[in-house]
Amino acid sequence: MDFLFNFIFGSGIMFVLVIAGIAIFLNFVPLGLWISAIAAGVNVGIFNLIGMRLRRVPASQIVLPLIKANKAGLDVNVNQLEAHYLAGGNVDRVIDALIAAHRAQIDLSFERGCAIDLAGRNVLEAVQMSVNPEVIETPVVSAVAKDGIELKVKARVTVRANIDRLVGGAGEATIIARVGEGIVTNVGSSDDHSKVLENPDFISKTVLDKGLDAGTAFEILSIDIADVDVGRNIGAALMTDQAEADKRIAQARAEERRAMAVAKEQEMKAYTQEMQAKVVEAQAKVPAAMAAALESGRLGVMDYYRLNNIQADTQMRRTIAEVSPEAVEGAEKTNGK
Repeated sequence: MDFLFNFIFGSGIMFVLVIAGIAIFLNFVPLGLWISAIAAGVNVGIFNLIGMRLRRVPASQIVLPLIKANKAGLDVNVNQLEAHYLAGGNVDRVIDALIAAHRAQIDLSFERGCAIDLAGRNVLEAVQMSVNPEVIETPVVSAVAKDGIELKVKARVTVRANIDRLVGGAGEATIIARVGEGIVTNVGSSDDHSKVLENPDFISKTVLDKGLDAGTAFEILSIDIADVDVGRNIGAALMTDQAEADKRIAQARAEERRAMAVAKEQEMKAYTQEMQAKVVEAQAKVPAAMAAALESGRLGVMDYYRLNNIQADTQMRRTIAEVSPEAVEGAEKTNGK
């Protein structure tokens, strides 16, 4: 009885250990992916799956893209996909891009696809853009013709991704900037803005011939002028501003001359006061001189009285002239008679 109990107990323990071992094995090894790979005809060993688990690589992100690539006829292996994942790339997106390029007969190798993906570009979108070109609409570009009229131009640029220049090539911002520069140059070189309005496709042809896609990740297929609007008369505005500036300069110079004239006037007034002071000083010396002349006998008393009479008469005439000039004329005629 004890033997039977020990056998059953030992068998139960062994069964539990076997079940636990199988559970640990199934938890550690993605057996379902291994079976799926075998069913799809993909050569993925069980030890490869164990190695992925040890390297902390999700086996589903390697095996499923590998099955997809194998069914599409691509020549890739587990080590290539795992290396790209460990480098920080998106394995599933690279495989989708390779499949799309293969179907569209675009020459895209696995190494180049991985390089584009690791460079930070969406390789799948690049392949899709290479198959289906994208239209980039530029913002409104303001340009001024030689006659001073402003034109506001909007263009649409049709581009296709250039797979060979995706790594290291410039992006859409460079295309937009170059097209805008070409529009400004062509409009600025036009003698009359009406010529641009009559023939806007001249701008697109000239800009397209400049090879603006050099050094970029795109190939420009066409440049179409979507809209041309007439803006302000920049030339007239500049002439008006220049005239206003000239006017202010002239006013400033006139104000300078006026200030100099005022200063000169004040200077002359001061000079006049100085001369009047000298006259007063000279007049103050006259009585003393006359007194000295009277004392010395060089001037008689009657001469002095005559001089006073002449001064009084002169003062009277001056007063009458200030009050009534006609009276002075009448007095002069009376004295003449």
